[in-house]
Amino acid sequence: MTTAPEATSYQLIDGKKTAEEIKVEIAAEVEKIKALGGKIPHLAAILVGHDGGSETYVRNKVLACERVGFGSTLLRYEDDISEAELLAKVEELNQDASIDGFIVQLPLPAHISADKVIETIRPEKDVDGFHPMNIGRMVAGLPALLPATPSGIVELLSRYGIETSGQHCVVIGRSNIVGTPVSILLAKNLDTGNCTVTLCHSRTRNLAEITRTADIVVAAIGRPEFVTADMVRPGAIVIDVGTTRVADASKKSGFTLKGDVDFAGVAPKSSYITPVPGGVGPMTIAMLLLNTLRAAKGEIYAR
Repeated sequence: MTTAPEATSYQLIDGKKTAEEIKVEIAAEVEKIKALGGKIPHLAAILVGHDGGSETYVRNKVLACERVGFGSTLLRYEDDISEAELLAKVEELNQDASIDGFIVQLPLPAHISADKVIETIRPEKDVDGFHPMNIGRMVAGLPALLPATPSGIVELLSRYGIETSGQHCVVIGRSNIVGTPVSILLAKNLDTGNCTVTLCHSRTRNLAEITRTADIVVAAIGRPEFVTADMVRPGAIVIDVGTTRVADASKKSGFTLKGDVDFAGVAPKSSYITPVPGGVGPMTIAMLLLNTLRAAKGEIYAR
């Protein structure tokens, strides 16, 4: 039996560059709205506590709003805020006509139910795409505000002209935020879709055997450098969703950001691969902005 030769070169899927292209497109749309005297889209974010990753992420969202000409509001609360108080703040944003979309940054403190918070957000303002109504509409193939990270992955594959139809895609991780929705999107009968999808998780047996059969691997398990070279077949397309802060004394920040993929080992075997940072992360923010624009225009739900 002849084994396939190992890939010797790969193309980097540059999420940062692609996200900037999307922001330029959104900014042009905002200029048109402004020229016609329309309402400028406004995105709000609720941040509870002082999680380092969340602080960085929300700050980047605020900067991205400025970049495209959106209005933005950041509401900060200490991590001892009660669940009832937070739900009341969510309801205030639901009723605020000046706010087109908003997000409640996860994770939340243990005493607050993330599910209850997500379900309280009105679907038409749920620009993270987490509300059960938006998830249900996505599953049914109806127009919806799609989860930002999964739709960002699909957009990357589309803009890089990567063929997905008939391909075997293995998704590692079954979270409601990334793994499950991206498995649904890639299986849909869409231009960037029609994959045969295998959804793997912590109980999956013989995981490496399964991932070696994949044309596309989406790693979203939250374990730094979990996917190693022996788990990937030569020429595979590798999408790394992971962003874990790992202590690193050599860095001024005291940490380095690691993906779920051992980039140094896996990249030489792949045909396309996303880096961390600079891969999927910037796309998440770009798709959040796109959802906000769609919400402001009433594309999914009538205003």
